[in-house]
Order: sequence, then structure tokens, then C-alpha cells
Amino acid sequence: MKKRIYLLLFSLIFSKVVAGQSIDDTFSQKKMRKDLQVFKDIRLSANSGLHKYRTIEQTDSIYKWAEKEIGKSNTYLDFYNIICQLTDFEGSLHNDTGLPEKYLKNLRKENLGYFPYPVKWIDGKWLVNYENGEIPLGSEIVKINGLPISELVQNLYKYYTTDGQNITGKRIGLRTHFSKYYRLHYGQQEKFQVAFRRNASNLVEEKTINSVGYLECYKRFKRRYSKPFDQIYYADLQDKQKYDYKQIGTSTGILTVYSFGMGNESTQEHKSYLAFLDSVFSKIIKDNIKDLVVDIRQNGGGTDPNDLVTYSYLTQRKFQENKQAWISFKKVPYLKYSYIKAPRFLRFIGAGSYNRMFQEDFYQEKDNRYYQGPLSRDHTIWEPNENAYRGRVYLLVSPAVASAGSLFAAMLAGDENTVVIGEETMGGYYGHNGHTPLGYILPESKIKTFFSVVNLEQDVPMRKNQIYSRGIIPDYEVSQTYQDYINQVDIQMDFALELIKRNSME
Repeated sequence: MKKRIYLLLFSLIFSKVVAGQSIDDTFSQKKMRKDLQVFKDIRLSANSGLHKYRTIEQTDSIYKWAEKEIGKSNTYLDFYNIICQLTDFEGSLHNDTGLPEKYLKNLRKENLGYFPYPVKWIDGKWLVNYENGEIPLGSEIVKINGLPISELVQNLYKYYTTDGQNITGKRIGLRTHFSKYYRLHYGQQEKFQVAFRRNASNLVEEKTINSVGYLECYKRFKRRYSKPFDQIYYADLQDKQKYDYKQIGTSTGILTVYSFGMGNESTQEHKSYLAFLDSVFSKIIKDNIKDLVVDIRQNGGGTDPNDLVTYSYLTQRKFQENKQAWISFKKVPYLKYSYIKAPRFLRFIGAGSYNRMFQEDFYQEKDNRYYQGPLSRDHTIWEPNENAYRGRVYLLVSPAVASAGSLFAAMLAGDENTVVIGEETMGGYYGHNGHTPLGYILPESKIKTFFSVVNLEQDVPMRKNQIYSRGIIPDYEVSQTYQDYINQVDIQMDFALELIKRNSME
């Protein structure tokens, strides 16, 4: 009997510990205000991109909004959502705000409350991206629990950051994490009342469906209908699976680069990629290729100098990684909150090497900014490779293109012999914040927040159709229709090859 009482007490204590790790638990406004101030101070001191796309007045305004929101908030999740909104507002795809691991573990254990189907943006609509469910594949979602889908997704965009005011990239995030994002914003739902339209029907039907657990919703994502078409974006590619070249007919080539994550000059993977490029472009010259499709639609970035080396084989101009770059501090601020896995009293050691690196590279001070000087490696002038391609380039882009992928795409898009086809990229055209990330942990909530500190102006020309705060905008906007989606048709590649055919007949 005594043993049973001890077990019962242990069970109650354990359940309270686990419950205490729930994002739905209460969290004091006093702690929220302390963490909000720390978050703001860090951003003002260390984030050079804070006002890249937002004015000082706009930034002040959203922090006033955050202070008012705290006055209406009482849970940990309420505060997390405020910090996510602030993080997204800045407009950098390298920004990230995340929950502590103990909260994530609790989320993964939740066995209900999540929307049961993955979704996908097709032809201006959010469609059910799952076959053999209670709602037919390809049905347009109109409302969930009474909320119009257009209003609903606006509230979920804050969880997936993109450059500037780009929206297309946020849809990539919702394609992957719609169920989780819904739970984070609206809480756990036992059931979902879904209003939907079947394809080619004006009739709005309604169906109440049961929720699923965290793990089940991601299992279903792995069984999404579009997987054969978009799985490469999620795949853990081996070294030589990251790039490919093939020839079509007598004068057309297709160069595909899925990732620039091939290491730097010291790695064998990088050296193998250099050998691949040299071999391919030697062959292109030998075979007299007149039209080259460069497909980077799944390229989310990677490491220098893979993007720059690739561009050197595709341009006729001299170039550099950026026109200018700067950071907003001389020494890394707020070390006591830094995301370093070392005791606080030892953090100055790691920070010291970071500070030396920054001071060696960003040594020109002007108006409280620290700029890269002409001796910086990023300002090295690159020459076109001796085997650089001279024909017409058809660049395929998508919302998945980011970071080093979008830097490469921006430089190539700026060349006169390049035609850009596809959908607006997640990464910016004129610049971005990148290169070196800093991480911090807010003292009360332990929320983790990361951002890249180098404000870059990319070495690209002005383009008539290019908006400053947006991703790379194609010359030809081409995206899947409903039938393309159902039939898994690569309409963008088909369009490029048809355009090549038409141009060759002129």
C-alpha cells in the first residue's frame, strides 16, 4: 500500500513536471516584459538588418504593439508568438526563433490537436495535398473552423521568415509545417470543421474531421501527393547528387545545382565540384551548346565559394561577392545571453575569436557602422573562367531558392543574356543579411533567437521589374496549374524548352 502511494505521488509530481513544460502554461507578464526588453536591446545592438526593410518608426511601432500584446497575454505560447512576429517583421530569411528543447519534446508527445492533412499552394489556392483522406485530393480549402483560409495563413506566415516582404517563400514553410503552425497560433483543436470545394466545382461542402497527433501529421506529410515532384528539396543528398548536367538534342544543355552545400576550398567535396564544372563547361564548348538551362529551383543555399565559382563559368563580367557589407558592433554584445554551450564565465574566450574575426574583416568605421575594407576576401575581384559560357541562359527559379542560392541567382539574373523563368525566390535580389549567425537565449523564457549579422549589398545591376524588398522576380512567371499538379508536370522546364525552341526558329 505504501509503495503504491509513493508511486502515485511520483506519478503526480512527474506529470506536473511534464505539464510545466507545455507551451500552453501560464507565463507571467513581468517575465514577458523582461525578455521583450532583452530581445529589443540585442536587436538594436547587434542586428545590422533591423532597419534594412523597415523604418525606425515602423520598428518602434511594432515594439509598442508587442508591449500592448503582453498586457493581453498570459501563456508561454502567447509570448512566443509575439517574439515570432517581431522576428519575422525584420525581413531576413536567416532569422529564426525557436522553442527550448523541453517544450519541443512535449509538443512531439501530443497525440491530438493537429490538422490531419498537408496542404500546398497551387494556382492561387490552398489545396489538400493528400490522397485517400476524408477530403478529396486537390480540394480547395475555403475555411477551417469558420476562418477564411486567406486570413488564417496570414497569421501563420510569421513562423517562416523570408527576405524583405516576400510571401512566396512563406508558402514553402506552410507546405511543410502547416499543421504545426496552426497548432502554435490557434492551439490544439480536437476537431476541424473544414469548408472546401472540389476541383471545378462552385459548391462549398463542409466536413468535420478529427485531429491527429504531432508525429502523425508529419508522417502524413511524408506521404503527401506532391512528394515525387518536390522531395528533392527535403532529401539528404550525397555529394554527387547535388548537381547534374545533361544534353538535350544537339545544342541545348541542362545544368542542375540542387545545393551549394559542398564545403569550402579545403574539402574534397568542393574540389570534386570544381572538377565537375570544368568537365561540363569544356564539354559545352566542345559540343557548341547555344542554349543552357540552369535549374536551381531547389537550391536553398550552402557555402562559399561554390556559388561564386559556378557564376564564374556563366558570366562575361568581372564581379565580387558584394558591393559593400557592414555590421553594427565592434564587439559581440550581450555575451551573458549568447547561445554558447559553455559556462557564462568562459564565454569571453569564444567571443574573443569572433571579435578578432569581425575586427580583421570589418575595420572601417563610419556612422556607427563597421564596413568591410578593400582587403576583405569578399571584395576579391573574380574574373570569368576561361571556359565561361557565352550563349543564352535560361535560369529556373522557385520560392525555395535562398541564401547562397539566391545570391547566385541574382548575379546571373542581372546578366543580359539571362532569361529568368519560374516563381519569385525567397532570397532577395539586391541584398540580404547573411554570412555569420549569432544566437541568443532570452533569460526568462529560454526562447532561442538567431540572426545573421552581416548586411550585404549584392553585386548586381538594377533590373526594371525588380522591387527592392522582394525576391528575384522572373521575366516569365510560370507556376503549376491544378492539372499540372495532379499530373506532376514540370511546367517550368517544359516552358523553358519550348521558349528555346521558339527562339531558335527566329
